[in-house]
Amino acid sequence: MKSIEESFFTSPAFQALTIGVPFCTYKLLFGLLAGRVGLEQSKDLLFVLSWLIMAWALVDLLMNMIRVVYFLAGRPSPIEYCIIAQAGRLFHRPRLFLAIDTLVSFSIICFVLWSGWIVFLSQPESYLWNAATTLNLISISFVNIWMELRRKT
Repeated sequence: MKSIEESFFTSPAFQALTIGVPFCTYKLLFGLLAGRVGLEQSKDLLFVLSWLIMAWALVDLLMNMIRVVYFLAGRPSPIEYCIIAQAGRLFHRPRLFLAIDTLVSFSIICFVLWSGWIVFLSQPESYLWNAATTLNLISISFVNIWMELRRKT
């Protein structure tokens, strides 16, 4: 029988729901904010870019949900968690490209915070941002605590 670290915390479903979905939420909200700023400042390129960012976020969200469905069906997924990791398959390095997507997602978070754009989120959007942050951080913390408790000394 597999240990819980091997079966639950490293499962595609857990990773998709606690890492992938929050990252998609950040990307989607970033796209919305970029669109607002683009409209407000009459920056057409930023407005167009915002739609590409939102499309990227929605495709990544769909890919994460597909991973969950395949996991629950007990089948290996034919796709990665996100577009960037999927591109990594071309180089036989999807995990490296997934790490790059993580860096991009964290960079988006930092940009939204440090640019001050976060204040342009509506109240429901702020709740989404906060829920994504809570889910992501608490799950990582819980996994670290659980794995440390289970570690053989």
